[in-house]
Order: sequence, then structure tokens, then C-alpha cells
Amino acid sequence: MQIVIDSLLTRYERMGKGRTVLILHGWGDSSASWQTFIKDLVDTFEVILIDLPGFGGTQAPKETWGLGNYAEFVGTFLKKIHVQPYAIIGHSNGGSIAIRGLANKSFSADKLILLDSAGIRTEYVGRKKAIRLLTKTGKILTRPLPAHVRKKLRKKVYDTVGSDMLVVERLQETFKLVVTDDVQQNAAMLKLPTLLVYGEDDLSTPVQYGRMFHHLIAGSKFETVPGAGHFAHLDKPAEVLKYVKEFL
Repeated sequence: MQIVIDSLLTRYERMGKGRTVLILHGWGDSSASWQTFIKDLVDTFEVILIDLPGFGGTQAPKETWGLGNYAEFVGTFLKKIHVQPYAIIGHSNGGSIAIRGLANKSFSADKLILLDSAGIRTEYVGRKKAIRLLTKTGKILTRPLPAHVRKKLRKKVYDTVGSDMLVVERLQETFKLVVTDDVQQNAAMLKLPTLLVYGEDDLSTPVQYGRMFHHLIAGSKFETVPGAGHFAHLDKPAEVLKYVKEFL
């Protein structure tokens, strides 16, 4: 289905019946990667999948957006389809958006599930300096090379320091704004039941991030998934679904 939100043509899906669960995907992802995971959920819940602006089938914003803009977008979307979700599942950057939106009351929910959630930005400072140093050096060394070769080398540099910036190049300025926005203070404001699930092998948002959020969110429940990386719900879907369904 399609709907216009904030002048952006937005793609979303509604499946199943029951209390509503909204899923917010991470940076560079879309609703497409969630189709298998939700099969067991739609028997009991109505699941809403939305492509966030700039990803999947939703238009990219013309301006530079931050987490607050994405949170307001989600709030406007929910109002327009007349839904107040029972639960929100946020993966990676989708978790950051959920935390910011719930804390700022852009939207509300009865329960929150954070899967490999991002939002601990204090440790990004060192990575940001590394990116600047490597790219500055790279530009000098690769300047004589053809443009297509420089682009490939540039992507390798970003991959080396773990940056997702080049996943969606047209959103680079938005990425820079989002990835430096820490939501720890927002997390400490949350009062709703919250489940945190992190893959033990996650290098993008490591388990320690989950422990930090667990400490900040009063009464939250924290689980780890052995053998799973940043996409724990894809690496170990049965284990993650067990935690999710029990919590819901």
C-alpha cells in the first residue's frame, strides 16, 4: 500500500489481525527483509511494516533529516492511518527512532522491543575521527586515479572503519546527522515495558550497547543470542521470535 506522508510517497504493509505491532527497520534496510520473520507473528497480531524515507519504496526527503524528523514522520504516519500500536519493534537505527519518538511523545505504544538497537553514539567519536583521517589521506593518494576507481577505494575505506554511509549515498548528510545523535537521555525517560535483544557477535551495535540501554531503561529485560550478528532476527529467527512472542 502507498500513502503520502509529509509530501513523501510512502510504502507500507498491513498483515494479520489482532493488536498492532509496528516494525521500524534499520539504516539501509527496508520492510522486504522482514517478510519471513513476521510469518509467525501475523497469526496473532496485526503487523505493520513501513519503508522509512529514503529506503525501499518510500521517497527520500529532499532536506537533511535527523532522528527527530524520522520520529515525527512515524508519528504522522500512525495518525494518518488511525493506529496506536500495541508494540513497536525497532531494529538498529529503527530502535533509535523508536526511543526518540517515544521519549518525545511523537507517538506512543504499550511495549517496546529493541533488536540490536543503535543510539549509543558516545563511542562513535573515535570512528568519526578515523573516517576523516582515512578519507583525507585517501583523497590525496587517489587523486590521480580515474573517478570509478576512486569511488571503489573510498567504499573500502568506509567499510574498514565500519561505516554504513555509502549504503545510501544520496543520504550521506542525513547519515552523518543520525549517527552522531545519542539517545541515551531519551532511553532513560522511557517508562514502558521494554525488551532488548542483541546478537552476541554483533560488531555494529555490540552487546555492551544493549547492557547500557538495559541499565538506562527501568524494568527492561535483556537477552543475548549466541551465534547471531547485527541482524539477529535473520541469523537466528527462531531464538529471537521466542523472546519476542513471550514478551508480547
